[in-house]
Amino acid sequence: MSESNQISADLDKRIDLDKVLQQVRVFAPATVANMICGFDILGFAVEAPGDEVTMRRVAQPGVRIVSIKGDDGRLPLDAAQNTVSACALQILSDLGLTEEFGVEIELVKHMPIGSGLGSSSASTVAGVFAINALLGSPLSKDELLPYCIAGEKLACGHGHADNVAPALMGGITLIRSYDPLDIISLPVPEGLCAGIVFPHVDVPTRDARQLIKERVLLKDAVVQWGNVAGLIAGLYRNDFELIGRSMQDVLIEPVRSILIPQFAEMKQIALENGALSFGISGSGPSVVAITRDQDQAATITRKIQEHLNQLEIDCNTYVSNVNQQGPRILD
Repeated sequence: MSESNQISADLDKRIDLDKVLQQVRVFAPATVANMICGFDILGFAVEAPGDEVTMRRVAQPGVRIVSIKGDDGRLPLDAAQNTVSACALQILSDLGLTEEFGVEIELVKHMPIGSGLGSSSASTVAGVFAINALLGSPLSKDELLPYCIAGEKLACGHGHADNVAPALMGGITLIRSYDPLDIISLPVPEGLCAGIVFPHVDVPTRDARQLIKERVLLKDAVVQWGNVAGLIAGLYRNDFELIGRSMQDVLIEPVRSILIPQFAEMKQIALENGALSFGISGSGPSVVAITRDQDQAATITRKIQEHLNQLEIDCNTYVSNVNQQGPRILD
């Protein structure tokens, strides 16, 4: 966590420990990274699924994880190794509160690990938002984002923001630059919806990333640049036709889709049933149909689920508008 943003406890951010909350429960959403054509630079948040973090202040200084549910025992209880607690530790350290503030954490995973839906980022964002809320929200979302990126690096080995930025900020986000960090919120056309299918197959993020070519043909790069620009223009113009024809991936999808059984067949089902576009969510195996409304997304996810079940492939399905709030306090 040494690369997280170092924020000093300056005079404007003194915290009155007599006025902090005693407990807070926070939900943070899943995300669809890349938005098909925007590898590592675009992403949006959904309403469900997501993760919950409960934090409570205790007398003993330090940060401890007391329980994790829904992870099948896969996540570490060690406070320095779990993204939720590690980020909280760093924030307390940067605010000068390590020796006087104690926190206990309960994490509830409501989303599958390794799904391509930003599982680690949902937990990280929930934890960062929770510790900030517990302290009376002394830091802005912009100030919290570097901690989330550092948590993502701890979890995945790469400090990418295409999941954590939309999970924290809500809506659709563009990562224009990492140095300096420059995150741009994009408009969300009314009705824009995602139909998500998570087939129960294993596609590790590291394996999916290793398939990506380090060099691409200039002609393919030009096509991809045009698609990203067209997508952003479509969002600003509220032009669903432009959004649909722009959300095409000629660089990443052709290689990553090999790891996802029935990808071509699922894509055909989605497009035949009116999807604006269809592609991989993050590194997969989850796939996403972008639609004009929830009814259309529900129809597509149901038909894809029926197709997969016929092949004895189990799956989870989610239908959601774009979540424009990001994390929220539940209690």
